Amino acid sequence: MSGAAAEDAATGAGEGLEARVRVDRGGFALDVTLSVRAGEVVALMGPSGAGKSTLLGVLAGLTGFGEGEVRLHGRLLDRRAADGSAPRRTAPAARGVVLLGQDPRLFPHLSAHANVAFGLRVHGAAKAAAAAGADGWLRRVGLAGLGERRPAQLSGGQQQRVALARALATSPAAILLDEPLTSLDTETAGDVRALLHQQLAATRTTAVVATHDAVDAVALASRLVVLEGGRVTQTGPVREVLASPATRFAAAVAGLNRVIGTAEPARGPGDERRSEAPASATWRAGGLVLPCPAQPPGQTAAVFRPGDVQIIDGPPREPGEWTARIVRLEQTPAGVRVRTADPDVAVDVAADRAAGLAANDTVALRLDPADVRFVAASEDVSHRLAR
Repeated sequence: MSGAAAEDAATGAGEGLEARVRVDRGGFALDVTLSVRAGEVVALMGPSGAGKSTLLGVLAGLTGFGEGEVRLHGRLLDRRAADGSAPRRTAPAARGVVLLGQDPRLFPHLSAHANVAFGLRVHGAAKAAAAAGADGWLRRVGLAGLGERRPAQLSGGQQQRVALARALATSPAAILLDEPLTSLDTETAGDVRALLHQQLAATRTTAVVATHDAVDAVALASRLVVLEGGRVTQTGPVREVLASPATRFAAAVAGLNRVIGTAEPARGPGDERRSEAPASATWRAGGLVLPCPAQPPGQTAAVFRPGDVQIIDGPPREPGEWTARIVRLEQTPAGVRVRTADPDVAVDVAADRAAGLAANDTVALRLDPADVRFVAASEDVSHRLAR
């Protein structure tokens, strides 16, 4: 056994993709620990510039890093230590990892069939076996009968199907998908998304899907990792992260408001003589005041849906009613989203209800306290990372 192989056997972790890496590039630092179980699909979400593509580049062996290591199914791919010891690096072509992005990167002079067969030939398949494999994979991705067409003769969605067939035909140890559906129209993206789900499940391919779209996370992944400012700010099962977002970005992805405020004990006469904690509190953020269950000391996040906030006529009179200044109006598929300040709240209303509203107008709003969930949060993580 070679020294490198012996090291892999002695120190290899369990199956799956394991990475702990730090990348310093100008004023940006990526410092991430990522763990993906064998056969698991993990969604990676974050705002532009968060480091998603940089991380995928590191995993694919295309981007260097300053410190850390990458392992795949117990095999050490890369290592760079801070103590200056000899680094370990595996070339991209020898990793068993495929990176698929927005651009399918098909060979323009080859047919769809030849593009898929090329990948198999590179991995050692005989000509006849590669041709048969390409036929089979084109059928699996719904392109039977289109194998002789060149990429320029295929739609964007069809090109992505060919790229996916070429990637999966070689049975990669892991596949990395970097916003693969962004350039497709909604209907085509939905079709390719369904195909991805079907084929990743059928082949049990370990996968990381970087995306801006919550639909990709829900449809493809079992776990969600949120990356902001080069750091992981939240991770967990997709449903749990979207139901209880830890940052404003995660809340926006989930279609929720997440407002940081302060909860103060609601004490009645004589309560100052009691030693036990009060059973309720009053939560405040700017002009919004809500009753809430007793909270631990520190800041508290109120989580609620934009559709649960209403624009009302007349001045606020009840708890959960307040006035706010409109910052801007945004179009949504179902109407208009009204963005307000102090606190920053999104309000979804029908288009006719938003008629006549404009930036800097003052509106009265109502939120039923029963529609709010409160989560202890000393500080919004995204704000902390920005400093």
